[in-house]
Amino acid sequence: MTKKVVLTNGRLQLNKRTVNNFFLVNMNKQIKVTSGTGKGETKLAAFDAALFDAGIANYNLIYLSSVIPENHEPVIEKVNYNNQEFGYRLYVVMSTQTENEIGKEAWAGLGWVTTKEGVKKGLFVEHHGSNKEEVTSLIKESLTSMVKYREDSYGEIEYKIVGVKCESKPVCAVVAAVYKSEAWQN
Repeated sequence: MTKKVVLTNGRLQLNKRTVNNFFLVNMNKQIKVTSGTGKGETKLAAFDAALFDAGIANYNLIYLSSVIPENHEPVIEKVNYNNQEFGYRLYVVMSTQTENEIGKEAWAGLGWVTTKEGVKKGLFVEHHGSNKEEVTSLIKESLTSMVKYREDSYGEIEYKIVGVKCESKPVCAVVAAVYKSEAWQN
């Protein structure tokens, strides 16, 4: 008997039976790591401006813990989803920092590691602070510690960090790992 095999939208179909969660090893889905900075009349307005600059304004943000699922890989890419899917849910791991004191800085960063071998998976960390060196150090310290007690072997630490200086109005820095968006069900 000949079996018909069809791969459609990440699902393997054998004859008329669908097997969910089937992925080929080199078909990793991307998690886009985007960033932005903004300023506004208030801290909240600065946060909104930073989201707009990062390309993820107009979404209802759903914060995730910091696990990179199997067959997913972070990729630094500035996105522009601002005028798409207004009000949809957007699943993110996100770091933010606001500042309203003139002369001070706001820095936000995400760091990550992924497995060296086998199925791609990994960990994110999110940190924020008043300077780039502080955020970089926290990211490296956290990930170095977190991989010590896990069985897998992880690659190099990668990260995306952004900052902005408060010169007059409140400012905000945002880095977000965008997993996926979803419409609300009626």
